[in-house]
Amino acid sequence: MTDRIRQFLRRHREDGPRLVVDLDVVRSNYNAFSKALPDTRVFYAVKANPAPEILKLLNDMGSCFDTASMGEIDLVMQAGGTPDRISFGNTIKKEKDIAAAYALGVRLFAVDCEAEVEKIARVAPGSKVFCRILCDGSGAEWPLSRKFGCAPEMAPQVLEHAHKLGLVAHGISFHVGSQQNNVKAWDRALKTSGAIFREMAERGINLSMVNLGGGFPAQYLRDIPKVEEYGQAIFRALRKHFGNRIPETIIEPGRGMVGAAGMIEAEVVLISKKSATDNQRWVYLDIGKFGGLAETMEEAIRYPIRTEKDDDVMAPCVIAGPTCDSADVLYEKTPYLLPVSLEIGDKVLIEACGAYTTTYSSVAFNGFEPLKSYVI
Repeated sequence: MTDRIRQFLRRHREDGPRLVVDLDVVRSNYNAFSKALPDTRVFYAVKANPAPEILKLLNDMGSCFDTASMGEIDLVMQAGGTPDRISFGNTIKKEKDIAAAYALGVRLFAVDCEAEVEKIARVAPGSKVFCRILCDGSGAEWPLSRKFGCAPEMAPQVLEHAHKLGLVAHGISFHVGSQQNNVKAWDRALKTSGAIFREMAERGINLSMVNLGGGFPAQYLRDIPKVEEYGQAIFRALRKHFGNRIPETIIEPGRGMVGAAGMIEAEVVLISKKSATDNQRWVYLDIGKFGGLAETMEEAIRYPIRTEKDDDVMAPCVIAGPTCDSADVLYEKTPYLLPVSLEIGDKVLIEACGAYTTTYSSVAFNGFEPLKSYVI
């Protein structure tokens, strides 16, 4: 927790869970990415946290933006972003939304199949497309499924189809998995990308861009490598698989950009046990999976949790949310240590919550209000 967040919480007392994001941390993270990969353009993943203040700050710093919908594109434009710095990076788009983005001036689109290529060719002629390939997400705490991307051997066919339909076959993209702790995870994907580049050249089509995706982690309970280490490992892999002909590269940091910038203040609603002989407490908070902590699913993301009583005797407990859904349990398989002296009404601070919290917060499930957000 930064001093600015601490001071904000002291000055503004409030009931109900709330997220506070410190823009100074976002600014520092953007500078770190720019320094670690100086020849790579940053496309901030808007889905991580689309707060207008964050988008304006990043736009003013020169960031580009990875968007998944017309709603996100509109938010970027409202923050001052220009179409030439926007990528429509979702491989699943309605044709009318492609047309709307094209009308605004967006010219960079993601695809992973011929059907998506054909939509773009019909309503966004001459645009640049990049093909997303499936990627091994081992080493990631939040691995991605097979929902996005095609088998690498299919990518040349997709890109050649785009070329024949008058689009610009621009490049390849992949994602090594969110919260990726292995700095070498990009090596295999870049090897595959290099092979696709060579095959496309043999077909008479020269690709020019590799989208390195996201995956850059935020600091939770485990130590993570520094951004500089990721930059060095990625550059080595680029030189290894592309030699002196390194293509244009972009990255799409989301969690790594804003995760550490935010903290949620929550409140203990209930502390109970399941039987008279049960030694383990259940601590229920006024925020849970449906209030913004969806990434605790399968206990994948383990947020640091602090209280003002952490100097007292600690004991393991189960942590759960307030809703009437039995899935709304945050941590049970691996219990958390919380103070024995913790009481109903005490405040709990959940750290590194700047990413994927407000955007995952449901609209009044069980009548609970969506997560409040403050950007300072």
